[in-house]
Amino acid sequence: MNVLAIKDVERYTENMVVFPAFSLEIVQHEIVALYSSMNVRSTLLHMLIGKIPLSRGELSIKQATLSGNRTEYLSQLGISFLDDGLYERLTVRDHLIFAHKLSLSPWPIDEVLKIVQLEMKSNVRVSKLTLSEKRRVHFARLLMMDPALFVFEEPVQNVDNETKLVFTRFVNTLSERGKSVLILTGNMETALSVTNKIFRLDEKGLHRYEIIDETEQEDSPSPHPQDKHSAKTENPAETTELPLDMDSPEEQNIPDQEEISEVFVQPVRLEKIPTKMNDKMILFDPPEIDYIESSDGQSNIYVKGDAYPCVFKINELEERLQPFGFFRCHRSYIVNLQKVREVITYTRNSFSLVLDDQAKSSVPLSKSKMAELKEMLGLKA
Repeated sequence: MNVLAIKDVERYTENMVVFPAFSLEIVQHEIVALYSSMNVRSTLLHMLIGKIPLSRGELSIKQATLSGNRTEYLSQLGISFLDDGLYERLTVRDHLIFAHKLSLSPWPIDEVLKIVQLEMKSNVRVSKLTLSEKRRVHFARLLMMDPALFVFEEPVQNVDNETKLVFTRFVNTLSERGKSVLILTGNMETALSVTNKIFRLDEKGLHRYEIIDETEQEDSPSPHPQDKHSAKTENPAETTELPLDMDSPEEQNIPDQEEISEVFVQPVRLEKIPTKMNDKMILFDPPEIDYIESSDGQSNIYVKGDAYPCVFKINELEERLQPFGFFRCHRSYIVNLQKVREVITYTRNSFSLVLDDQAKSSVPLSKSKMAELKEMLGLKA
């Protein structure tokens, strides 16, 4: 059953596209992360609570909508905002008692304190807590509300490692209890720590990342060495033996083993570029990549201002990406020429490429590569 259904929702301002129409569904037990800019996150959150009206499309939670049944809709929605406040004079337990009475929560207070690991702080005033401990109070308070859909805005921003671990376990507990979770973040590491179902939402629309969990691959049993032949011999009654006097393969025009190999064993061209983060592999299409930087032997792929460590060296990446319009502009840089907006000359021997991304990223261009680039563009040196 769909818990959250976003259908053809879009947002335009006078001067820009925040995001075009997109659709997304989240079912029970599901954890989904939406990777986006602060503006997109803020806009979507305000749409969820009705602060920004929908110009098109529909938002529903368990089939209830803001326009149709506002009370039912809001009762199923729980949001942890990044800048949520707390009553500083209350103790942690007092906070949860208040939330328990307000929402008639089925969750026992002591169990909630244990889930967020605040048992030892239950009688401490919120004003005495660290920023990380306060964030866990937010998690606990939201759990007491017991909504069907939990939405978190940057849940582990500027918190300690203990709170990050608490959040990961907390989200998994919600999933096990049949809840749905939506995480809004601009940090890929945050998204990868809790789910493999990650989308990017920006002015170009909704795009799902291809994530490969290497730990799951290692844990999965390897196929039996003979499995690839089993389909041929599984049912002996269907096998046919060649008679001893049958013509030779040459006379029957049957190709020999080498010819079969030439027909069926064709090289596979992989167009995805793999990057690695948190024991998970993220695959990018070449056109998504802005540029590549190599430092101390480590190549980093830059996509929309974020860096992703790549398993390939820069020379290997140059060879793989050249057919897609990438150019080795410097010994340590490869750039996607489709993303270059302008070439800046600082001195006779100093050049730079400015990209057409939000940050207007600048990539160095060596003198020798400048001449090569001009030749590629058909310009006089």
